[in-house]
Amino acid sequence: MKQPLFYGSATALITPFFPDGSIDFESLGRLIDLQIAAGTDALVPCGTTGESATMTERERLSVIEYTVWKTGKRVPVLAGTGTNCTAQSVSVTRRAEALGADGILAVCPYYNKPTAEGIVAHYTALADCSSLPVLLYNVPGRTGCEISLSAMKELAKHPNILGLKQANGSAASVARILDACGEDLPIYSGDDGLILPFLALGGVGVISVVSNILPRRVHTLCERFFGGDLAGAAQIQRELMPLIDALFATTNPIPVKAAMECLGFAPQFLRLPLTPLPQAQKEALFALVSPFLKEDDR
Repeated sequence: MKQPLFYGSATALITPFFPDGSIDFESLGRLIDLQIAAGTDALVPCGTTGESATMTERERLSVIEYTVWKTGKRVPVLAGTGTNCTAQSVSVTRRAEALGADGILAVCPYYNKPTAEGIVAHYTALADCSSLPVLLYNVPGRTGCEISLSAMKELAKHPNILGLKQANGSAASVARILDACGEDLPIYSGDDGLILPFLALGGVGVISVVSNILPRRVHTLCERFFGGDLAGAAQIQRELMPLIDALFATTNPIPVKAAMECLGFAPQFLRLPLTPLPQAQKEALFALVSPFLKEDDR
């Protein structure tokens, strides 16, 4: 059995930007402190929600370095190092290890549409290039490519591959993966709307977008489940669903950045080709967020 990197909730952090597109590290630091104070179990900088696809390698490494420093080993930092180029992903992974990351999250190569053999070779290269544990990230809706069950089964044999973020919209896939890979590939939900179904089928946690806004709620959902309070966990999942639906009504991270602006956290500056949420939709989103904004909810 492989020991999961963490149990519970990790937050796929947004990357705050200034109007000129430069990185707002002060706001990022406040977000990190908020997350840890709320009980978040791990942090993931430079994932999809962090707009890593629009970052230079230097910018990505600067965000990873800052997150590691600001976190100060209070929780694990799982750096997003995946790209659609294996050599570049290896380079970022090695640098992330040198900067003190605790593990990496690597998206399945996008646009290239590699074969199953290519996916296995890509992830094997990442797992071999450093001592950092690797989380696979399967999100076919964004990559145009899915990590097949046979590829997962092969990759689960590698001692450095310690888990999978599964974001294909299917709770049933958890049962199939666990049946094929057993406890050699711990599974994290990559869909906020499926946190509880994933846990109930044998998942070990979530890498969440909504927890940028409500980290304590998402952490408590997982905590209640692992503590045996299924009804309590189900209640939180149900309460969060209207907000989750709104956060994914258009391309992530457009809505979550708008929500963070509504909370007074950071303006919703995005890098093109992403554009801000229109004002009317932002106001409707804030109407969904505002009922949660008691201090103990955040």
